[in-house]
Amino acid sequence: MAEIGVHPRGLPGLPADHAEIPAWNSEDWYFEDFAPGDRIRSIRRTISEGESMLFNSLVMDHHPYVSDERFAAEAGVFGRRLVAGAMVFSYGLGLAATNCLNSFSYGYDRLRFIAPVFIGDTIYTIRENLSKEVKDHRMGKVRVSYSVFKGEGEQALYCEHLMTALYRDPAAFRAEADAALAARKKARADG
Repeated sequence: MAEIGVHPRGLPGLPADHAEIPAWNSEDWYFEDFAPGDRIRSIRRTISEGESMLFNSLVMDHHPYVSDERFAAEAGVFGRRLVAGAMVFSYGLGLAATNCLNSFSYGYDRLRFIAPVFIGDTIYTIRENLSKEVKDHRMGKVRVSYSVFKGEGEQALYCEHLMTALYRDPAAFRAEADAALAARKKARADG
């Protein structure tokens, strides 16, 4: 399993002795370093009413289930206000996100809100590397899952994050990349 936060990488404008210090919550992983099955768990985080309302205001989500205490208590299905699903998604991913300088977001699949999250709930996330495949001559695709839990382990959210990651040694993937690119070209021509 590759370790997070132990890879120093210089940045423009840093003194050399500072560049030698690993950056917090980051890694210098390449495609080759992502091992399917590797998992990390985040710290826990309690969601307060103030930050929930601030998020709702920032994204203009003023649905009664997230912003109207009386409605939620008296007419809502859950009997109390929810935290917006978009906020649970954002916080859940942020809790387990790492700052990899060699990978880039490609999209999300299979996003599901499994259980409601309420103001005052505490959440944490488990991130798992699911799979990887060669994409082209510069980078491959990595599929990672994020499972967000609340309380003492009730799953609240699941999604899969697709990322691209640079190869450390692109030459090692040239033949496989040629085949993948040819297959995609053929599929477009046939389709």
